[in-house]
Amino acid sequence: MDQENQKTAIVTGAYGAIGFAIARKLAFLDYEVFLLGRNERRLEEAVATIQALKPDAKVWYELVDLSSLSSIKDLYKRWEGPLHILINNAATTPRERRTTNDGFELQFATNILGYFRMMHYFSEYMTGKKDARIVNVASSWAGDLDINDLQFEHRPYHNDLAYRQSKQANRMLTVAFAERLDNFGIAVNACHPRDVNSKLSNNLGYGGHESPETGAITPVWLATDPAGINYTGKYFENKQMVQCEFSKNKVAIEELYRYCRQFT
Repeated sequence: MDQENQKTAIVTGAYGAIGFAIARKLAFLDYEVFLLGRNERRLEEAVATIQALKPDAKVWYELVDLSSLSSIKDLYKRWEGPLHILINNAATTPRERRTTNDGFELQFATNILGYFRMMHYFSEYMTGKKDARIVNVASSWAGDLDINDLQFEHRPYHNDLAYRQSKQANRMLTVAFAERLDNFGIAVNACHPRDVNSKLSNNLGYGGHESPETGAITPVWLATDPAGINYTGKYFENKQMVQCEFSKNKVAIEELYRYCRQFT
């Protein structure tokens, strides 16, 4: 790919099972790929693994805590050059309720605010870029969102319940940002990556029976195929558009957007 047509992608949670598979596939498609995460050793290993498989791969890493506003803003401020693809993939599923240094419940901070903040800030670098698109790795395992208790301050915390809520939020915020970014030429879509055996799924008590490579198929397809720019605000499974029950409640979507927006 020549320099003029070189496209740049960010993948969050890029040393996890699905995130790494996504980053590797993009690198083999000759995208310049930035791997984001908070464990520098694992990021270095991920970059080295891809470069060993494809010596001319343009892969780099950025040390970022996706649960932290200041960490995301630091990357936003030091980012140089254009951005064509943002894949929000980072997620966590602690079995006990944990809070960040900022006082947010950890799943809310990472799985919901992390997606929100990355879209909010980095869409600036994507504005006006050809085929610019955001892919939110959500899940078919979604629901139970309580707009009045998003951080489990009143409900008993359960990591599976909190995860389901965060994936519903990802799908709702996809609609909110699709509407706001459409005029800037940025498509925003969400997808289910299939049931991959990963640390995250194991922590939820589900083994998962599919490979990370299989899990990366739909996110990478949305990031690179014309379908990913021809649609916006949609939800996909197995490269097929699926009606999302959560996209119909515009009042709830706007309420969720406003709640998250105050933390940017």
